[in-house]
Amino acid sequence: MSTQPTSTAPDLVSIEIDGKPVQIRKNAMIIEAADAVGIVIPRFCYHRKLPVAANCRMCMVEVEMGGRPVPKGLPACATPVTDGMKVQTRSKLALQYQRDVMEFLLINHPLDCPICDQGGECELQDVALGFGRSVSRFTERKRTVADENIGPLVATEMTRCIHCTRCVRFTSEIAGTYELGGMSRSEDMVIGTYIGKTVETELSGNIIDVCPVGALTDKVFQFKARAWELVAKPSIGAHDALGSNLWLHTRRGEVLRVVPRDNESVNECWLSDRDRYSHQGMYVADRLHVPQVKRDGQWHDTTWEDALAFAAEALKKAPGSELGILVHPATSNEEGDSLMRLARGLGSAHVDHRLRQLDFADRAVAVPFGTPVAEVERVQAALLVGSDLRQELPLVNHRLHQATKKGARVYAVNPVHFDFNYKLAGETVVAPQALVDAMLSLAKAAVEAGATAPAALAGALDGARSGQGDGEVIAALKAGASVVFLGEAAATHPQASWLRAIARFIGEATGAGVNEVPVGANAVGLGRLGVVPGNGGLDAQAMLAQPRKAYLLYGVEPPHDFADGAAALKALRGADKVVAFSAFGGTALREVADVILPIALPAETDATLVNVDGLAQGVIAGAKAPGQARPGWKVLRALGGGMQLAGFEFDDIAGLRDGISERPPAPGRELSARAPVAGLVRLATWPIYRMDAVLRRATALNAHPLNRAPAIRLNETEAGRQGLSDGARAIIGEVQLPVLVDAAVPDGAVWIEAAHDLTATLPPHGAAITLSKA
Repeated sequence: MSTQPTSTAPDLVSIEIDGKPVQIRKNAMIIEAADAVGIVIPRFCYHRKLPVAANCRMCMVEVEMGGRPVPKGLPACATPVTDGMKVQTRSKLALQYQRDVMEFLLINHPLDCPICDQGGECELQDVALGFGRSVSRFTERKRTVADENIGPLVATEMTRCIHCTRCVRFTSEIAGTYELGGMSRSEDMVIGTYIGKTVETELSGNIIDVCPVGALTDKVFQFKARAWELVAKPSIGAHDALGSNLWLHTRRGEVLRVVPRDNESVNECWLSDRDRYSHQGMYVADRLHVPQVKRDGQWHDTTWEDALAFAAEALKKAPGSELGILVHPATSNEEGDSLMRLARGLGSAHVDHRLRQLDFADRAVAVPFGTPVAEVERVQAALLVGSDLRQELPLVNHRLHQATKKGARVYAVNPVHFDFNYKLAGETVVAPQALVDAMLSLAKAAVEAGATAPAALAGALDGARSGQGDGEVIAALKAGASVVFLGEAAATHPQASWLRAIARFIGEATGAGVNEVPVGANAVGLGRLGVVPGNGGLDAQAMLAQPRKAYLLYGVEPPHDFADGAAALKALRGADKVVAFSAFGGTALREVADVILPIALPAETDATLVNVDGLAQGVIAGAKAPGQARPGWKVLRALGGGMQLAGFEFDDIAGLRDGISERPPAPGRELSARAPVAGLVRLATWPIYRMDAVLRRATALNAHPLNRAPAIRLNETEAGRQGLSDGARAIIGEVQLPVLVDAAVPDGAVWIEAAHDLTATLPPHGAAITLSKA
């Protein structure tokens, strides 16, 4: 007797497509059923991630329901399946429908294929080959459409547009920004922004991918190469800890374009503009091609042998207790482990990758999310703490945006009103110095709802007061699946240990997952490997406050990559020797370093990075490093081997990986002292397109409106107290900046974005700040 079920599951229906039996879920569309069994139905407006529009009619099929044929063709993308339905996609009638629609679509389409960047990978070309006529019967004049300039990232040629509205649906339903729309009707219809504005969503490049014709193309890649000249290499994004899967499109080893690689549990089929366009920053004038050594105050190109010998001598000269090793948090596992071997061989316990962290009381390192990325879109409530999630992790924010469309309620406790692409159910905006108190109010509401506070927080909670809004947040988090996001403004806060402790308590009290946003693309991986101070070792801030005689900088660009850029420059300038491993030779690095060893960027080396879900993603080199630049692990192996240090006996990356073992540090529960801060306090956030050295050199991204010019932002009341007005100029120390009155900034705070040349050496996040008129 067969053990197989003989009837259809209650949530499935049975249909037949081109004589092939198919089972598909109820309410699915015909086109989904066809795709599931590999039957190709031509389409233009349909996209599996976008709402159905059914406006191109290319997917017309012949349908029989209840044993009777439907008297006209039906669009497969908008026709739900019913039990017993029979569909013909290649019948004479279905093919005639499709050919007729194709003829109408081509009536006004220009003959641009030879000069169109979409040529060779164009859906219209492909479908026209199968369903188009060899000669057009249309003799009238073709229509033309004036183009809008929608920014530095996306090029437009709207005469080619076939009005599929995929771009319109993407910006409204996925990006949540409603920036594109259709205007007029019939042959006068055009797609655009109406006022010719820049498309400002951080996901704008995806409209290039969804466009089935050459109406929207990559402006950075424009006219660089044809599709068939490119070699696709799998890789991952290295500018945030999501680790988006992507394809590097290379020619002769140079990255010319980046497109998404499907991975439903990570980035689905989308890609943030930050990962898509950053490759432009790989090929700039200050990219290092050869090792360089500073002798007699002058920089000289040299050989690898000379540079490694110089570096070895500099590192040996300083005792281990006087050597500080500062590591960029996007450094791969292989490089991180090699650095730890080098540190042990040199006797140094002063190693850290947490360059932007200010509070080390709880010895915190980045850990995987409590609520996995794929589950974020199913939560019913979320709390954002010190988080501009839209800029920190754009594609995680996209998942939360999808959750809000299903009814999820999102609350925020932030040091400024960030611009979200969904409506908040409640928001508390307080100056950085009051952020801990605002969180204590929420924790108090959790206690009043029956939770037991940990001993470390009990004293502080005695003096806290909760309001009605706090109780509403706790109730919402307890009502169903929920998540607490602790963002970068919290993780880099001078009292971050308090914020982490309170977030953990709220998560335990409500059953919410706690997702702390890692500061750095591989911060989770480096934390697992223990790339942190050893016994008696100094953390990143202590290494600057108690300067070492020698430093090793790995992938670090001072002062931009530090929480306190001024302290970093002061410590590095005072050191006897600074050995730098870097892909770029920036002005400040050349000032403080004595030798620079050119290393490959993430796209140019075999690497393993761990994402926010704790998923270790390994990739092979997709591009060639320029000149004599080499993968960092190879340079470290040559340096450690030349110094005859233990742990560098391997010959290849497989041998290196065999010796890697995880050494996560023991978590702490201590809390930092809460010293009151009087007067104005600086709020420092890292701009979305200035988070690392590559992004800071990507010219198209830096020309985008999201990359705002450095300015002093404060609200109207605070500006009045300081005697400043909108458009005036003010001085902080030796830096002069324009003043912008911004209602998003709370009383007691001055919002000055970090990582700009003018702002990188200003007092750090949460520090008292003094303004004076210019």
